[in-house]
Amino acid sequence: MPKVERRQDRWLILAIICLAQLVVVLDNTILNVAIPSLTKELGATTAQTQWIIGAYSLAQAGLLIAAGGLADRYGRKKVQLLGLALFGIGSLGAALAGNPGQLIAARAGMGVGGSLLLATSLAIIVRTFDPEEQPKAITIWGGIASVGVALGPVIGGLLLNHFWWGSVFLVNLPVAAVGLIGVAKLVPESKDPRGDYPDLLGAALSTGGLVGVVYAIIQGPGVGWTAGRTLLAAGLGLLLLVVFVLWERRIEHPLLDMTFFRNARFRGAVSGGILVSFGLGGSLFLLTEHLQFVLGYGPLAAGIRTAPMALTVVALNLTGLGMRLTMKLKAPVAIAGGLALMAAGLAAIAEFGHNGSYPGILLGLVLMGAGVACSQPAMASAVMGSIPPEKAGIGSGLMGTLSELGNSLGVAVLGAVLTAGFASALPSGVPHAAARSLPDALATAGAAAEHQVRTAFADSLTSSQLIGAAAVLVGGLIAAWLLSRAGDQQPTPAEPQPTEPLTPAG
Repeated sequence: MPKVERRQDRWLILAIICLAQLVVVLDNTILNVAIPSLTKELGATTAQTQWIIGAYSLAQAGLLIAAGGLADRYGRKKVQLLGLALFGIGSLGAALAGNPGQLIAARAGMGVGGSLLLATSLAIIVRTFDPEEQPKAITIWGGIASVGVALGPVIGGLLLNHFWWGSVFLVNLPVAAVGLIGVAKLVPESKDPRGDYPDLLGAALSTGGLVGVVYAIIQGPGVGWTAGRTLLAAGLGLLLLVVFVLWERRIEHPLLDMTFFRNARFRGAVSGGILVSFGLGGSLFLLTEHLQFVLGYGPLAAGIRTAPMALTVVALNLTGLGMRLTMKLKAPVAIAGGLALMAAGLAAIAEFGHNGSYPGILLGLVLMGAGVACSQPAMASAVMGSIPPEKAGIGSGLMGTLSELGNSLGVAVLGAVLTAGFASALPSGVPHAAARSLPDALATAGAAAEHQVRTAFADSLTSSQLIGAAAVLVGGLIAAWLLSRAGDQQPTPAEPQPTEPLTPAG
């Protein structure tokens, strides 16, 4: 691998990439606090509200692997620019939407743009920084992504306190504009034009398969896991993914090189990553419910009270403490230790928050932030370090895919566990259908049974949060075990092919 020359503007490039990454991640959580406004002002039904949120994740997760292959072949800078443009156009369309259908379509467009951005952000960082500086750059990148998850509800609440619901989308426009200018002027182009033709069939199979699986996950809690459309989507999605794997093993220049999975380091990082996303995404979703429905905070107050996790990540990253600690530890220890902290934080939120104690929740959020700062950069480095650098786009896209799948699964499964537990604990005379939400159950039960209903909801919430904590802990142990088995195993070298060198921007 030719040595990457250190560019004087490399940290400015990182700032631009992180800014684009931040706004994409923010949009995964910023909309949660706007749901009541959307329901009231657009007249959205429960199913439409679900799709306003789900269309973004569906489009994003379904296209990430294909987007990574597209970036590797045709240029990571080109794909990043296209992603910024689509994301900006989609955000404008969402802000101006006049009915739920238009908003769902705009959110899907934003998801397409987001997939192109997520599939190239880490790849550009890997190709911009040399191996010596990559850990620091990845640490900053990972910290910014984590901050986006936590700050979404805070920013959404602030905007909704002063503006209409469309403001949560308009805020993306200046970021997209700055990103377009910065990427066009500063980011160097890099690509790996292997093979005579792109793997179009592989891209179609992976996209169709992932869309089917994610669709089933999103629909499952609402229409039932055994409903015909859920089973059909899941079955078709899994079938397409199996065909995708068989196809990729046959062709000379596959979209996703299946030999990556022979590397124990790679398997460890991705296995742990999907379980961590499952536990973390689902538990943060439950935390929003906890703060608003159990502790009685409004959207802005609830969002502000999730901020300590983000502030902890920022503090550890800006001071360099997180990176120095991670660099001193071996990858399995850093990942296992970080995820153990995250699991402890989630458990603290579940146990201490059960009785309405915000100080207990605060402790949990600080522990989670420390765990994220320690484990996420190590996880990203393990994935990107286990594949050839010319396949950085695929690596970045695969990481994003696993994160989206884990997050969607976490929200769907832990949400379903909450609903099932709540339904079984409702007082006699209250129909199970009322367990769809705490307000519905309270309205159905009446004032006499209000205490019982609230207690049932809090108990079910605690159980679901503990399951999320267990998933994070198991993910950390699996990742650490597989990584410790890998040792210093190096990525499987790719066949020697002419790789287009980095070209200066502008």
